[in-house]
Amino acid sequence: MTLSVINPYDQSVYRTLAFDTPAEVEAKVQAAKAATENWRKVPLAERIETVRNALDYFRTHEAAIAESITGQMGKPITASHNEIAGLFERAGHMLSIAEDTLAPEILPLKDHLHRRIEREPLGVVLNIAAWNYPLLIAVNVVVPALVAGNSVLLKHSAKTPLCGEHFQAAFSHVPGLVTHLVLSHDQTLDLIRDARIDHVVFTGSVAGGRHIHQAAAGRFIDVGLELGGKDPAYVAEDADLGFTVPHVVEGALYNAGQSCCAVERVYVHRRVYDAFLEQAVEAMSHFQPGDPMDRRTTLGPLTDPAALDVLDGQVRDALRRGARLMVGGRRLEGATGNFYLPTLLADVDGYAEVMQEESFGPLLPVRAVDGDMDALAQMNASRYGLTASVWTRSRERAEWFAARLHAGTIYQNRCDYLDPGLPWTGVKDSGRGSSLSRYGYYCLTRPKSIHFREGPG
Repeated sequence: MTLSVINPYDQSVYRTLAFDTPAEVEAKVQAAKAATENWRKVPLAERIETVRNALDYFRTHEAAIAESITGQMGKPITASHNEIAGLFERAGHMLSIAEDTLAPEILPLKDHLHRRIEREPLGVVLNIAAWNYPLLIAVNVVVPALVAGNSVLLKHSAKTPLCGEHFQAAFSHVPGLVTHLVLSHDQTLDLIRDARIDHVVFTGSVAGGRHIHQAAAGRFIDVGLELGGKDPAYVAEDADLGFTVPHVVEGALYNAGQSCCAVERVYVHRRVYDAFLEQAVEAMSHFQPGDPMDRRTTLGPLTDPAALDVLDGQVRDALRRGARLMVGGRRLEGATGNFYLPTLLADVDGYAEVMQEESFGPLLPVRAVDGDMDALAQMNASRYGLTASVWTRSRERAEWFAARLHAGTIYQNRCDYLDPGLPWTGVKDSGRGSSLSRYGYYCLTRPKSIHFREGPG
């Protein structure tokens, strides 16, 4: 069996790969198991330096890797280079906090007992990575997992499998440390059930997360899940619209809206509603579809052609419920690629599909609200809870929302950004577990309690 990677811009076959055979999967699992038994014994400082040096691969091959990302999933080439820069930001932070985070915690002497808590690696980590940020999603797991003493089996998305090859190449000097897998859905589920897999991290859809969680349910291993989002933004009456509108629009349209933490619904105070819409129309005009290899392109094609039907359906449903179409609302005529025009919908019913379910495309629905209480109720009326942003000059108002919003990350005057110093986590159907920050290390290790009494024995 083979896997064909389709370029979403011109529909050409970018690369064809063979799925791993059962024998190849077995060999890779055995190698990963052997690698972690040796790697965990390497001193932490040496592990940190080994990982740091391996990451130089991404600097050396930056141009080729960026072109590969764009060719596989259609991201504008400038955004692909930005993603490589983001890889170093996240990896650099995780490396910088490793010694303090993973150091033994020494407790006071008690009853002549020496006590400490150590962080022990889990073993073989299966990382099932998504295609929308193919380097960043993978590095969130790969770097802290390795530094903590684990090995990684990296099963990348079928849309961006070549990114898995790059991670394997970067760490190839330590056999079995990072191994790229090309697996079918059924092969992946079988691997999760393998007793040699000690931890699973999955990034993708809610439906996919349920399958992963169910496959691991009988094994009593932890599963990290970063799933979907329907992230809300509230524009308060005191917001600086000149600052707010461009950032909210970019938060919705960057990467063609294909971000779990994209702004996907906006609630605007009635007093500034019309001004917000007027400025949003202008801000959207700066996102121009085109050849993603052209540095002037600001909006690439959608990676998955099925997303076009989803967006069409959400727009039709919103219009049937009384929404106004301000911009876009259709596919790019005459295009070979999977292009959908930047779309702004106003006066959207709160029960419309576009306000309830993920869009994962360049679509921004907007609804007027009467004030903070109204905004809070509607922002929390979702089965998702990844991020939420509040746009206001008032720190007091932002703190009030932060204490009441049901989401893993709350922003004031910011959106669509992962700070590696803070845990990335979701609530409700947006997932479980954490990545990045010291909590990312905690999820990839287990505590071991040590208490020694010196003397008789």
